[in-house]
Amino acid sequence: MSEKIDLSNYVPSEDEEFMNGNQRAYFRAKLVAWKNDILREARETLDHLAEESANHPDLADRASSETDRAIELRARDRQRKLISKIDAALQRIEDGTYGYCEETGEPIGLKRLDARPIATLSIEAQERHERREKVYRDE
Repeated sequence: MSEKIDLSNYVPSEDEEFMNGNQRAYFRAKLVAWKNDILREARETLDHLAEESANHPDLADRASSETDRAIELRARDRQRKLISKIDAALQRIEDGTYGYCEETGEPIGLKRLDARPIATLSIEAQERHERREKVYRDE
């Protein structure tokens, strides 16, 4: 798995065999870069929160600071969940199931994977899933 893909030059194409070595390497690199960006942002947030932990004498300043802190922590929690989805996608690349719909087994499609590399459902399966969710939500 030592394939190196230059993300700036390689674009997966429908003309290639689906999920060939180049495509797997491309999506692996894309997912790893995304995960590294999230981890870097998380470290920056933690550093910022540590600096910002000063006790504000003004009640309004303290409330504003606490609100900002709560928003940051919620965002980090969402990103933690996203990292687990990225890790799951990387595992699917390793086991050969990446790029195939979990529901139908059909290829998800390169454009969808490029836009949302953690996708596990084809567009059609995702739309069916969302329609079912909407029906249950409206009841």
